[in-house]
Amino acid sequence: MEAEAMDVPPGGVEAALSCFSFNQDCTSLAIGTKAGYKLFSLSSVEQLDQVHGSNEIPDVYIVERLFSSSLVVVVSHTKPRQMNVYHFKKGTEICNYSYSSNILSIKLNRQRLLVCLEESIYIHNIKDMKLLKTLLDIPANPTGLCALSINHSNSYLAYPGSLTTGEIVLYDGNSLKTVCTIAAHEGTLAAITFNSSGSKLASASEKGTVIRVFSVPDGQKLYEFRRGMKRYVTISSLVFSMDSQFLCASSNTETVHIFKLEHLATSSGDQKPRMAWLDSLLRVSQGQNGAVLMPAVSSSGASRLLLSSFLSLARMQVLEGVAVGSPLPCCLSAGNCSHLQEATCSLCSLQTSNNMSVPCHTCDLSHLPFCLPFLPPVRKSARLLREHTCD
Repeated sequence: MEAEAMDVPPGGVEAALSCFSFNQDCTSLAIGTKAGYKLFSLSSVEQLDQVHGSNEIPDVYIVERLFSSSLVVVVSHTKPRQMNVYHFKKGTEICNYSYSSNILSIKLNRQRLLVCLEESIYIHNIKDMKLLKTLLDIPANPTGLCALSINHSNSYLAYPGSLTTGEIVLYDGNSLKTVCTIAAHEGTLAAITFNSSGSKLASASEKGTVIRVFSVPDGQKLYEFRRGMKRYVTISSLVFSMDSQFLCASSNTETVHIFKLEHLATSSGDQKPRMAWLDSLLRVSQGQNGAVLMPAVSSSGASRLLLSSFLSLARMQVLEGVAVGSPLPCCLSAGNCSHLQEATCSLCSLQTSNNMSVPCHTCDLSHLPFCLPFLPPVRKSARLLREHTCD
């Protein structure tokens, strides 16, 4: 972050930055700091071009920009119950609203602006900032977890529907009516997100082992991905690519999982969702050949920065020579795993001496062969995958 490094306090970049947020189409990055906030253009992948900066409001912890417009919403720790809406090009405040408790998150599209508190959600008409609806009958939501479709033609809202289970309430922000509830997970929710059209909803629970994708508005399960087997992790961010072909998840294990959403043809010719294990895995670290570095800020915003960096690339590759979306090869015998009795790897059927085993995504048996010849001819890459496949 060259633009930020110029005025970093003694604590360094991590002490300077308090929040990150991308606009709805990931063309702009907003950064909140102790001194104020800054907006950057993402038109170049080489550097961040600052388009605006303000020190009028200190200690900013929420900053959201509406697409590439001049409208920006800011919340500061000095007044955590007040939302300020600015026209930054004119340097004027459009309005401000105060609420009954601290603001935890803000979501917006071209039609609606949502303000999420711990026990309520306020829905505003973004054109005149009129309050349209207040959702008061929601379970306690201490993290302000919610999601808003960026497609203003539907403006679907999703938020947790239970304190003890991973139930999701799907709400229509245009008609101001509840659409359905989705029993997404057994455990409580950790992350939810819509794709760009608002036709899919992805979710993860606090266990962090399974990610599911549901259709909107009927709430039917389309995909189920497993990102781990044994150890529970905290998934801090989920994000779809703009074309909805890929789904990214970041966690507190310094790993990024990228899943490909595709349908497999059945014997009858019908298409069915692929219930696949992760298609590719990346541990981001300093000096990794061809890898994007994790920012030195431990926050969901930093994770989202990394995720959107991947999704903005025209060619997405995790490790050199392993394309995102490539299926895990299954060669050798499947042992006692009935799900893989006839699975073979056409890429390495004659090269089986250097295989290693990883867990099967359908059962808990650790004997699904993973083919090393399929990986790039770099031993470090193979070792990296072996060490972090089962986090």
